[in-house]
Formats: sequence, C-alpha cells, structure tokens
Amino acid sequence: MNTEDLKHYLADSPPSVVRLEIEKHFEALSDKQKRYAHYISKAAFAGTRIVLRQISPESEAIYDFILSLHEASGGNWASLAEKAGVSEKDLTSFLEYAAMFLGNNGNYKSFGDSKFIPRCDESVFKALAATSPKAEGFYKATNGAIFSADKQGLMHLGYGDDGHMTTYYPETADITKAEIDAVSNWMEKKGLLPENTRLRKTNDGHFELLIAAAVTQVPSNGGDIGKETEFIVEDGPLEGKTIKLTFGDYSKEMQVIAEYMKKAAENADNDTQKDMHTAYAKSFESGSLLDFKDSQRFWIRDKGPMVECNIGFIETYRDPAGIRGEWEGFAAVVNLERTRAFAELVASAPSLIPLLPWNKDFEKDAFLSPDFTSLEVLTFAGSGIPAGINIPNYDDIRQTEGFKNVSLGNVLSAKAPNEKIPFIAEADLELYKKYRDASFEVQVGLHELTGHGCGKLLQETSPGVYNFDHANPPVSPLTDKPITTWYKPGQTWGSVFGSIAASYEECRAELVAMYLSCEFPVLKIFGFGDGSNDLDGEAGDVLYASYLSMARAGLVSLEMWDPKSQKWGQAHSQARFSILQCFLQAGDDFCKLEYKNDDLSDLTIKLDRSKILTAGRDAVGKYLQKLHVYKSTADVENGTKFYTDMTTVDKDFWGTKVRNVVLENKQPRKVFVQANTTVDEATGKVSIKHYEASLAGIIESWADRKL
Repeated sequence: MNTEDLKHYLADSPPSVVRLEIEKHFEALSDKQKRYAHYISKAAFAGTRIVLRQISPESEAIYDFILSLHEASGGNWASLAEKAGVSEKDLTSFLEYAAMFLGNNGNYKSFGDSKFIPRCDESVFKALAATSPKAEGFYKATNGAIFSADKQGLMHLGYGDDGHMTTYYPETADITKAEIDAVSNWMEKKGLLPENTRLRKTNDGHFELLIAAAVTQVPSNGGDIGKETEFIVEDGPLEGKTIKLTFGDYSKEMQVIAEYMKKAAENADNDTQKDMHTAYAKSFESGSLLDFKDSQRFWIRDKGPMVECNIGFIETYRDPAGIRGEWEGFAAVVNLERTRAFAELVASAPSLIPLLPWNKDFEKDAFLSPDFTSLEVLTFAGSGIPAGINIPNYDDIRQTEGFKNVSLGNVLSAKAPNEKIPFIAEADLELYKKYRDASFEVQVGLHELTGHGCGKLLQETSPGVYNFDHANPPVSPLTDKPITTWYKPGQTWGSVFGSIAASYEECRAELVAMYLSCEFPVLKIFGFGDGSNDLDGEAGDVLYASYLSMARAGLVSLEMWDPKSQKWGQAHSQARFSILQCFLQAGDDFCKLEYKNDDLSDLTIKLDRSKILTAGRDAVGKYLQKLHVYKSTADVENGTKFYTDMTTVDKDFWGTKVRNVVLENKQPRKVFVQANTTVDEATGKVSIKHYEASLAGIIESWADRKL
C-alpha cells in the first residue's frame, strides 16, 4: 500500500479519550442494586476475549501484549520507555495505539470496520516488547499483524472470498458467500438460529457450526433442534455435504459469564429480573438461543428497573452475512429525570405513528407500548458504545410481544476537548453547537421508539396462515396495486434482506426520526417550544440543528466508504449518506453543498431552514415510504436495488473529491474510559473506582479488570 493510502489507516493522534461519568447515579443505588449492577458488569466484560476473537486472529495477542507491558511498567511508562531506549514521541505513539485498541476492543475500528496501525516504526514495539519476556511472547504471537498493511483487502472486515478479514468463518479462507448463504438457508429450514454461531469449512469440504456454549457437547436434553449433531444436506447446492454442530465455542468465557448471571439473579429486585438472568445463564451454558429469546421476553417485562442491562450476541453488523452477532453487554443506572420525557414520548407514540406515510395495512395492529429509559452507563462491554438501543432484534418478539428503548445519556453528553466541527457554515456554528446535543437526543428517541418500533412485516406465519387478508391483499401505495410478495414461513427480515438489512433498517429508522421531528409537539416533550409550528423559535432551532446534523453526518460518512472495494464499512454511515442524497435531491434549493475552491477545501452545507417543513419533509417522506413498503412486503428485489442506488458513491465527485476533503478533516472518534466495581464478599458492599481520561488511564482501567 502506498504512503498516501496508508496515512488514512494510522491510529488517531491523539484519540479522543473521554470518561463516562457515573458516580453520582451509581451511589444513589441500594447495596443490593449495586451488587446486581456489579455482577452484570463482570459478566459483560468476561466476554472481552470473545469480541477480540470475533475481530481478527491477532487481536487477543495484541490485547495481552498491551496489558503485559502495563504490568512490566508498574504504571510508570516513562521508565519503561527509558529501559527500552524509546523516545517520548514513540512512547506516545504506542500509548495512542493501545488506547485506541482498547477503546475498540480490537485492531479494527468499531465504527467503520477498517484496520488501524501505529504511527511509529515497528522497531518501537519490538524494543518495548523486549523489556518483558511475557510481553515479548505475546508480541511474537501477533505474527507481525499489528503493522501489516500489504494487502488492501485485509484492511477491512468483510467476506473472505472478497479478500477481506473475517473470523466469523475461521480458518476457512476458501469458504464462499454462496456456501455461507446455503448453510444459512439450511439453518432457517431447521429452525436453528445463527446469532451465537460461527461457521467453519473443513479440509474435506464439509461444514462445522461452532455454537457458543459452556458445554462442549450436545446438552443432555438436546440442543435447539434436538440431540442430533451431524446432518447430511439432502438438497440444494450443498447436497451430500455434512453439517456438524459443535458445542463449546468460547467455552471457558461462557462458563464464567453464566456464573456471573446466576449471581446477578441472586441480587435481583424482583422475580422477573431473577427469571431473566436464570434464562441468560441457561442459554450461555447450553448454547440455546431459544432460552436466550426467553431472557429477552423477561427483559421486556422488567418495567422501570433502577438498573437496566442486556447481554449476549446482539448486533449483527460485523458479520459480512449480517446474521451472526457480536458479543456485548451493558449495565446502566436509570436517569429518572430524563426518563420522564421519554415516558411522555412513549405515551405520544400511538398518535405519532399514524402520521407516517403509509396506512394501517403496513402497521402493527396495536402499538406495543415499551419501556423507554434514559440511562447512565456504568459498563458497556463490546467493540463500541452506541447512543441508543432498541432491542430485542427478534422480529417475532417485536411484532407480538414488544421491545424496549434506551437512550445512553452519559454517552450522548460526553465531550472531547477542543473538538473541531468541519462543514458547518460560520453563520450556523453557534446555533449548531448550542442545540446539537438536544437535537440528537430527540433524534435518538424517535429513531429507537418510533423508527425501529413501527411497521408490520406481512407474513405467512405458518403454512396457509397469514397475518393479513390474503384473499384481499393490501394495496401498495407505491404501485396502487395489491401486494404480490410477503414473508414465507420461517423467513425473517434478516434472512430475506441479508447483508443489506442492517443498514437499510438503520436508514428507515433515521428517516422516521427526521419525519416525526417536524412535529412540534414532540419537541415540546423535550422542553422546546409550546407545541406550535414556530420555525423561528427555540423548537425551530432544535429542528434546524437536527437536519444540519444529519446532512453533516451524511457528508462525513464518506470516511467509511472504501473506494478500492466499492463497499461501505459501516451500516449507519451508509444510511446517513443516502439521507444526505435525499436532502440534495429534494429540489427547491432545500439543501446544497457550497464551495469556491476546486479542491473543496472550503466545503460547507447550505440548508434552507424555511423549507424543512415543505421540501425537506416531503423528500424524507417519499424516501421513507419506499423503504418501509419494500421491507413490510419482503420485496427484496426492488428494495435492494432502490437502496443500493441511493447509497452508490460515484467515483469522481463523491468518491474522490468530497471523500478527500472529508478525510483531510477527519476527527478522532471517542474512546471511553469506564469505571470498575469490586465487591467485598464479606460485607456485600460494592466499591467503584474511576480513572483519568488519559491514554494511561484507559490502559489502567483494562488492566484492573484482569480478563
């Protein structure tokens, strides 16, 4: 890779290290609630090595290398650098890489899925490694992968047969997309869920499904599809091939996690919480995702807890096939004051959803009123921390039983020092800074609650049984004709739309939020305005900041576009780019990119505030309607083509000129320093330890976890 290309893969210098502030909220808990939060936190972080192994073959060795150097330094990095003969500048480069690695739980960015490499020479790492036999052993185990950048494809996560990095299909560089899809289809027919699996192709051309579980053989009462573990495929492209189920992937970690879940159950506030954690433990021990789905049912029923949590193989963004989940877990304290606004938003949802651009045929029969809480994060273990969450991701539960929404307040409010804000015009900058957090909170609320929470999948739920009038099918607002496609028995949104599903759904949810944020009574719920359509007042300021933020997000998302592979590296970025295109295509001069210099170095976003409620909202509504109807009706052919067209980056203007100026103005993403808790087993008292927001502080926080 040439030097010009390589510079975009260098570790941030410095990364934006910020602290998750939690102490005052945590201290307000009872002793029992603190223990409950502590054991959930321990369980979440106990999956750290799972995440590392899910990212790259070298990530676990890099993790051990960093922490063994911390141990060798005794916390005095300057002394270690002197011993190694390493300059202060080179030591800083190591610490920046280490902090960024720990913040992403691996050597690929959690937002963008691209590899990052140190800014110093490889000799610096070798010299530091030589100060400790333990560190040197781990460094050698990385096999040079920390610095390797000779194969462009391996700089990004993706399918192995595209030349990209993936460990969801380990030790099988020759496994193809077609084979992965064929095994997925076989699993769907068998009723075997994929989230906690990996898939390996054996040397003789057969397949092995690795199931995350503490047990290393099929449970005595059978797995989710019985006691049989070897199957010969009877038809299709894999006819005659054997698929073997192997229990015990991540066995050691899963056992530890299950034990912590049992301790959390012992400290639960109520029977629903106890049942939830018992189901978690059972799932993590046996590998049963049916038991895991039960844990999510109990989780939905745990209304208004003081300590909120979720844990497991949840989001499927990083699996190139879009079906296998990455490990994550969180424990957080409810912010009662901010939660009141979200509760009011939930109460308003049944009157807001009918405003969306489709009729009741494409909407749930009744809105399943969820819990929606504002949380202050104590622990979020995984490769990255989102601003909001809407789960569970199982459509059958969401459609008929419900879901929950959470907004992560101390993540939203965390600020990096000296943060620059490119592409916002000078005239808009003061307003943007003042209202971007408020507008983002509204956006997150609407995105999670009404975005992910709305919509009906038209299904043949079992042979001959439909959740719509099959004799008189609904009329599509896109064609004015009865629909001709729907989900067949066993099919899910993810299985039908595959790798595009995650980004497509994020785009749909973002558009719902943009559409409904134009409802001024919603802005009033969050404390802005009196509910009247006053574009010139404070509520109008928040709305304008929201549309500006989305346009800017669509612009900077080009950082996540890889011109070599012509692929997006991040689901949300792909979605936001398409929404910027929607704004630009709205007409009536609603949104433009302004610049005078040929190199676009003075590029700014020009958005006409007075046209948000007309041209802007109309364009958003038309885009949203298409995405929603294609999703509801399982119209994968038209939906995929339409979304692909909206997210295609042309080579010259967007893919080169605009992307270059975006990369030149790239701002480091935040990496979070999280507190640790410990429990005195004799007294049952829980203590909390905070760390400074620094490169050394984030490393120390991880070292104290002793994972």
